[in-house]
Amino acid sequence: KDSKLISDPLLDNNPITIQVLGICSALAITAELKASIVMSISVLFVLGVGNVVISLMRNIIPSKIRIIVQLVVVAALVIIVDQVLKAYAYELSKTLSVFVGLIITNCIIMGRFEAFALGNGPWRSFLDGIGNAAGYGFILILVGFFRELLGSGTLLGFPVLGDPIEKTGLYAIGYENNGFMLLSPMALIVVGLIIWVQRSRNKALIED
Repeated sequence: KDSKLISDPLLDNNPITIQVLGICSALAITAELKASIVMSISVLFVLGVGNVVISLMRNIIPSKIRIIVQLVVVAALVIIVDQVLKAYAYELSKTLSVFVGLIITNCIIMGRFEAFALGNGPWRSFLDGIGNAAGYGFILILVGFFRELLGSGTLLGFPVLGDPIEKTGLYAIGYENNGFMLLSPMALIVVGLIIWVQRSRNKALIED
């Protein structure tokens, strides 16, 4: 069913927590929720449009150069994303910098081109791209939410736990920000906890 193409990557076949793909950006850019959201939208655009383009071209791409064609398509889409970010969100584009470029070699995108778009029509390929990008983005945003909240006491840059200097809100009762949450290893631990929760809910995901 077409709906499975959207729902499966969000839950029981998530690209990051089940297939363990595209995990580099999940570790590197999730210290801020805003960066996580922008990266998720970028991958949503690249994978959704890219899958459709590859699907439309699937019958005319010689098999010997299909990887090169896929790289050209994804590189063109990533350049568009990069230019839009530089034009409308320059500070954020500097934060994401090299990681936007690395979308080109993201295993999730190349994997969906190869495994799905080359063998299916444009509509199903579009749904598959959107589903997998949404599953990737969901984990990025979830990790970014907890890392920024517990590490900085903010969300999207706005203080939500109080003022750590003036000792208001939670800070008034002795709460302190966990600086470790802003370090990359903590992203791996948060992703590990999400994987643990997911597998404890669905025992079928546990490998023998």
